[in-house]
Parts: sequence; C-alpha cells; structure tokens
Amino acid sequence: MKILFMGTSPFAVESLDALNRAGRDVCAVITQPDRPKGRGYKLASTPVKEYALSKGYRVETPETLKDGALLPLLDELAPDLIVVVAYGKILPPYVLEYPKMGCVNVHGSLLPLYRGAAPINHAIIDGQTESGVTTMYMDDGVDTGDMILKASSPIAPDDTFGTLHDRLAVLGGELLIQTLDQIEAGTAPRTKQEGETCYASMITKETRKLDFGDTAVNLCNRVRGLAPEPCAFAFCGGKNIKILEAEPVAGDWDVPVGTIVDRKRLVVRVADGGVRLKTVQPEGKKAMPGESFAAGNRSDCFE
Repeated sequence: MKILFMGTSPFAVESLDALNRAGRDVCAVITQPDRPKGRGYKLASTPVKEYALSKGYRVETPETLKDGALLPLLDELAPDLIVVVAYGKILPPYVLEYPKMGCVNVHGSLLPLYRGAAPINHAIIDGQTESGVTTMYMDDGVDTGDMILKASSPIAPDDTFGTLHDRLAVLGGELLIQTLDQIEAGTAPRTKQEGETCYASMITKETRKLDFGDTAVNLCNRVRGLAPEPCAFAFCGGKNIKILEAEPVAGDWDVPVGTIVDRKRLVVRVADGGVRLKTVQPEGKKAMPGESFAAGNRSDCFE
C-alpha cells in the first residue's frame, strides 16, 4: 500500500512516526508552507516537515490545493491511499476521489462529537470526562465521513489541553496502524455517523477571554482547555494577563465578580465563589505564581 501523508501540527507527527516505525510505504509528505513565526518573524517549518525531513521523506508544501494544483503530484506518486491528520486545509473533491483505497483521517475526538478544528480544547472546556480518537473515511463534509475505528481515553481532573493532546496523538498513531491493517485485510468496518453531535470551532480571542461572571468550575475548565497554549487571559490594571493554572475556591464575598478577595493567594471573586489564579503570565514577562503577581500589582480587580 503506497501512502501519501498530509499533516501539519504536532498531533500529526505522532501518526507519521507510527507509519515510519511500522515500516509503511510513505511515498511523500504534504504539509503547510513555512510561515513567519516569533518576534523576529523568521520563516519556520511545520512540525511535520521537520520530522519528515529528519526521516528522509520527500516533502511538498503547496500553497493551494484549488483548481487541480495537486493533480500533477498525485499522478506522479499514484498513492493507493491518502492519510490526513491535522493538515489544516479542506481537501477538494478531486483529491478525495483520487486514491483507489480512499482518504483516511485521524480525528481527535469520539465522533460524531466534536467535529471541527479544536476538539481536544473544547472537550476539556466543556467539562467532559472522556475523549478519544476516531479514524474515518473522508467525504466532502467537515469530519462527517464513515467511521472506521475508535479508541477512548479518560479526561482526568488535572488534564490540560497539552497533556490530553499528547496522549491522544500517540493513541491516534496506534489506531491509524490498526486501521490500515484492517483496510488491507478487507475487514475494516464502515459505520455511518449518527446521533448527538457538536462542533469544535477554532480557538479565537473570544474563546480565550475569561468571564468572571461564570462559575468557578467553568472558568477552571476553560483555563485547562487552553493550557499551556494559547492560554486563557483576562485584563488586570489594563494589562493582558495569561492564566495558565487555576483552581476553585469556596467562599462568599459581597463584592463584584472579578474583584481580588485574597491577595496572598490571588483569589478572584466569581459567580459562585472564588477562583485562585495559581500561575499567570503578565504581558512581556515570564510565567509566575499568582501570589508573586499580586504582590507587585496594585489593581484590585480582573476584567
């Protein structure tokens, strides 16, 4: 089976690594072009490109897939199957229809729940206690194709986006190999997506902004679901403060939400009690304990 791999993010690296370790025939790797990154806006390669080059894979970085732009490469490579993992672009019909064995996707949720760009973040933000990975045959919808295999993982109370992401990425690589083995053997199931669904939209500035009028549990879930990056944030004294770690605190204070009610522990009043901001990062500074920030900050509230 000749495989064309398409992926971009660290989540995709684990699947490509699984293919490499399994000795699978990956004829080429397609990933996003280099983009400016960091304070110096230097061009940076994607994690998939860096890994692929380190293993000697042929790497292609097309700017667009529209108007048949990928057809010459597809004709040259003639892949039997395309594996897509966190690539970041919608595949046009001519790509989906090209390989005789189809296009297979590794998605970081238990479909049909959490279709979309940020399933791992939203599962934690929503307070879910279980997530997982699904492999599926791709169609022209957004994560709507027929499912092949699933593997689940509990979400622990102290899981963050980072810890769950890394666990599901490895699980996704393992599930991909099982999926390909079954496709080759002709035993792979094909299950329609039915029942309850929801959409995990891209993380935006609005997603990241904390609302201290919310409950303590919801606020802490949002912090966990965005840590260690891109991070939840709030404003204090007119400055943007990233919140990396938080925990609920019981209490009843007759002050407006957002008010700092305990400076020694940096506890902030919320709808049903308080939230201790354990680790924060003021703009232009390194992450620090909340109490260290409170000691050097004169403002009495977050907003």
